[in-house]
Formats: sequence, C-alpha cells, structure tokens
Amino acid sequence: MTYLWIKSLHVLFVIAWMSAVFYLPRILVNIAESSDEPAVKARLCLMGRRLYRFGHNLFGIAFLFGLTLWQGWRVFPQALPNVVGPLHWIDAKLTLVVLLLVYFIWIGRLLKRTEQGGALPSARTLRLLNELPVLVLLGVVFLVIAKPF
Repeated sequence: MTYLWIKSLHVLFVIAWMSAVFYLPRILVNIAESSDEPAVKARLCLMGRRLYRFGHNLFGIAFLFGLTLWQGWRVFPQALPNVVGPLHWIDAKLTLVVLLLVYFIWIGRLLKRTEQGGALPSARTLRLLNELPVLVLLGVVFLVIAKPF
C-alpha cells in the first residue's frame, strides 16, 4: 500500500511539473507578441518567474518520490518492492527526464534574458519549441507503460 501512495504522489507531482513545462513557453510566446506593451510584458515576466520557481519545486518533489520508488527498496525492503530490477527501460526514461529538465532550465534562461532586455526568438519559433516536450513526454509514458527492455 505504501508503494501505491508513493507512486500516486510521484505521478501527481510529475503532472504538475509538466504543466509548468508546457505553460512557460506559452508565456514566452505572449511576451514576444506584446513587445510594444511594457506593462503587459512586465506582468508576463513576473508570471513566468513565479511559474519557473514553482516548477522547480514541483520537479524536486517529483524527483524525491521517483527516487524513493526507484531505490527505496534498499532502505525499506519490507514496504517497497524492487520495481526495476535488471530492467533498462528506467535508464532510457531517466535520460528523457533529464532532457525535459534541461529544456525547462533553458526556457527559464530565455525568460531571464528577456527580463534583462534580451531578445527572444520569434513567436512562431517559440510555438514550435513549445511542442518539443510533448514528444519527449510521449517517450517517457511509453517507456513507463510498455517497459520494452
């Protein structure tokens, strides 16, 4: 039962973090489209900064629950099973999660650069970049459900 609670909380915080991963680039699109309205740009930058900070907190909590699921059996062998054992799908999943984290940090740096007066890519480019995490998330979901190797 403990395992199912930890797994449920991990999934919950991953979903919450992914909402930040999806929405932060949309804020950048809106900033790029409101370049001639400083009040709107300032408000969007504030929203983006708060979302970025909140997203990092959500990632940290999701990471801790995921780490508990992955390696918790070593500390709590009676309560948590070894769910990955010799399977290697987890390595591919973790690689994709690292890619998502790098993407999130990069988008956060674009936001910071914008706040400091730097230029953003075009709104069209930002819209295309907004679709990348969907493809990576699809890979993560497939690996978790199918466990192909």
